[in-house]
Amino acid sequence: MNAHQCRDLLGSLSDYVDGTAQEALCAEIERHLAECEDCRVVVDTLKKTIYLVHTLDTPQDALPEEVRTRLFRKLNLEDYLSHK
Repeated sequence: MNAHQCRDLLGSLSDYVDGTAQEALCAEIERHLAECEDCRVVVDTLKKTIYLVHTLDTPQDALPEEVRTRLFRKLNLEDYLSHK
């Protein structure tokens, strides 16, 4: 599969998984997924991650503060930390 095409669709996969992508985009992604195992793995992993996040019984603050801070910095979410 063309890596350029994968990169083009990568930004839309979250909307696709959430069911908020437009019908034409969904059709394009589904055609691509039918041919691209790497992107199927990405979508499957994204779906599993979302499922796990929604089903965890642990509170968001269960991570030690130092771990949360490092993680949020790595994910470029420092602004979120300053609002907590």
